[in-house]
Amino acid sequence: MARHKLDALDRKILQLISSDARIAFLEVARACNVSGAAIHQRIQKLTQLGILKGSQFIVDPEKIGYETCAYIGLYLKDPTTFDDVVEKLKRIPEVTECNITTGGYDMFIKLYARNNHHLMNIIHDKLQPLGLSRSETIVNFNAVIDRQLPIPNDDEDDDEDDNPESEINDNVD
Repeated sequence: MARHKLDALDRKILQLISSDARIAFLEVARACNVSGAAIHQRIQKLTQLGILKGSQFIVDPEKIGYETCAYIGLYLKDPTTFDDVVEKLKRIPEVTECNITTGGYDMFIKLYARNNHHLMNIIHDKLQPLGLSRSETIVNFNAVIDRQLPIPNDDEDDDEDDNPESEINDNVD
């Protein structure tokens, strides 16, 4: 994956829209001291580069009846079926993420269920038939941190990652 250099205007735009996706382009333009057309062009550029992946309304799963969030590590009987399993997972609406990770799992998924009984049915009726040798389930009680990453300043040295205090102190208002 290519890393793109962001100029000061790009960083300012990303900071504003990542903190409030509903902010009007004209408000962003005023805050950045540029025209609305310039903001629109920059947003298009950031989208075309893949830096912005779109915008969406986030539905709270619990508010619509999905009380159980689970992370499940999947072990496939035959790892060569990986791509086929991913395609089948895409057809299970309760599965909201599928990740390739290091470690023992062939894949790691996140899903939502209405309750524990529904979770058990998803595992038994929808996941096991995919050709799993086994799975490991972790139920999430509550996400205590859920946020966007800070917009990096490209002028900073990448080696600052070794000293997390320098970043924290830089971000204090």
